[in-house]
Amino acid sequence: METRILGLHHVTAIAGLAKRNLDFYTNVLGLRLLKKTVNFDDPGTYHFYYGDKTGSAGTILTFFPWEGIRQGRKGAGMATEIGYAVPEGSFDFWMKRFEKHNVTYNKPSEKFGEPYLTFLDPDGLKLELVIPKKADARQPWETSEVNAEVALRGFHNITLTLNNVKPTAEILTEVFGYKLLEQSGNRYRYATDAVETAHIIDLVELPSEGRGNGAGGTVHHIAFRVKDEATLMQFHDKIAARGLNITNKIDRNYFYSLYFREPGGVLFEIATDNPGFMVDEKVEELGTHLLLPPQYEPRRAEIEAVLPKLD
Repeated sequence: METRILGLHHVTAIAGLAKRNLDFYTNVLGLRLLKKTVNFDDPGTYHFYYGDKTGSAGTILTFFPWEGIRQGRKGAGMATEIGYAVPEGSFDFWMKRFEKHNVTYNKPSEKFGEPYLTFLDPDGLKLELVIPKKADARQPWETSEVNAEVALRGFHNITLTLNNVKPTAEILTEVFGYKLLEQSGNRYRYATDAVETAHIIDLVELPSEGRGNGAGGTVHHIAFRVKDEATLMQFHDKIAARGLNITNKIDRNYFYSLYFREPGGVLFEIATDNPGFMVDEKVEELGTHLLLPPQYEPRRAEIEAVLPKLD
């Protein structure tokens, strides 16, 4: 099991206003702010991490909030929907909460026998609340307004929109060990049995769909989980052997990563469990400090002066 892809690790998306993004995901959705750091390539921009109490793989949604960024366009070659597992009976709570906070949402619908509720974040990112066939037993982060009876458990599924699903499906099945579970029209559901949650990828085939335009309200990349660096490098070799360009190992402070663009155009990352989010903060302190990559620590005063105010 340890040498396999263990479902999803995290998803990274692009936002606009930092404070608006922070308020929505912590106050409205009730996720925990795990890390407040900066973009490795643009230290004047925050990098927020949201998830459960400890930042468990499969619960982590991260954002680059670029102030003033234009609106992106969802399309082919992009992850276009992020599905979160929620408990049965929670939709009424969430619809009332969305109305209270002026969140755009659709009436509940169903796919693959599972009810889901679609909504948009303030930048137009498309998310879904899904009631899984098998209740999700993960312990959620709770707030004073969002308790365990209704709270988001972590990812259920991610949807990729593609002009042709076949090359992407081959990466999922032949390299990552996923299997086709079900098909409904032009939607193909793949999953791994290596883990029980955050293990589903849906491929939607739209041959004439234009390419997506990555900017505000779009997903930047999705990251798959492996146990450690040795496993990470095994996948490096497997992917390189297929003729795909893949990066060398990159230290992201909280995990080690590889990046490659799968044949359908979606940016994939593979990320390790180690060293985890408690490497620079205790569990009770997660998200309470501005943490900088070591190379930027000498510039802390300069960086703090240009980062958007959050209070």
